[in-house]
Amino acid sequence: MADPFTIRIFVPNGDPEGVRLIDRMNWTGLGLVFRRSDWSEVRQRSEMQSAGIYVLVGRRNEDDDRPTLYVGQADGVKGRIDSHHKDKDFWDWAAVFVSSSGGLNRAHITWLEYALVKRAIETERCHLDNGNAPQEPALTEAEKADTQGFMNEILQILPLVGLRVFEHPKPVAAPQAKDPMNSPPASSRIRDTIIVPARKDGFQKVFLGESCWYAIRISGGMLDKIKYIAAYQTQPTSAITHYAPVSRIEPYGEDGKYKLVFSEPAKRLEPIPLGDALPTTMQGPRYTSFASLKKARNLTDVLGKN
Repeated sequence: MADPFTIRIFVPNGDPEGVRLIDRMNWTGLGLVFRRSDWSEVRQRSEMQSAGIYVLVGRRNEDDDRPTLYVGQADGVKGRIDSHHKDKDFWDWAAVFVSSSGGLNRAHITWLEYALVKRAIETERCHLDNGNAPQEPALTEAEKADTQGFMNEILQILPLVGLRVFEHPKPVAAPQAKDPMNSPPASSRIRDTIIVPARKDGFQKVFLGESCWYAIRISGGMLDKIKYIAAYQTQPTSAITHYAPVSRIEPYGEDGKYKLVFSEPAKRLEPIPLGDALPTTMQGPRYTSFASLKKARNLTDVLGKN
């Protein structure tokens, strides 16, 4: 279990969505979180003259579930973000971290940039706008320990302001299900299966190729019930064709969606086509029982039992 901690947030202009100054007891750092539209105000602050690390956050495509980030550092943060305000259109808000005691130097902030970019690549929860991954700078053993401590403080603060991309995804459910075709049938009253619509390219690349499916909205009450996933291939197939047992469910992106990782590669079902009473497309996920899925002649038989 992680140690408990307290942070302090000061809102200088009284707008909780505006500029926020964040610090912690016994920490020499200071965080500033602000909207892009507030930059003209923030750039006047004395902290922006300091050496620091910053993260620009936004989206290149509104339909993308993963945000785009740029991680940077500068001896004087103000000048660097001034240039990004002119030449980078994607970002909507930013987080800047400086030392309140002037303890960060160029080597420290270069290491922080290196470490944050490396972590973002490892977690795979965002798109990076950085052209190249920075190299790790040489620090003494003591300097590296201190800088790692500073970074740990940053990593504890960022989720509290809405940025979780540097965290390794933690499963919200781990059914560790096995192939239901080899198990006794569960009750048809238990909704243990999620049916997801899948276009041909995504189905082949992700459902079959990566043994997972992501960017799914799942109601909170269903997270601990789902054991299986079934793929409804959209037109021209228009049928449920494959299923897989679910190993774990993880957060995906920053908008409350999830990723389902399979316990085993997906397997083929006898195709379950649309029924006459249903529309020609399936827009979002639906829930059913695998027992109903095994007996169904068409999709009406499956969804009619919800």
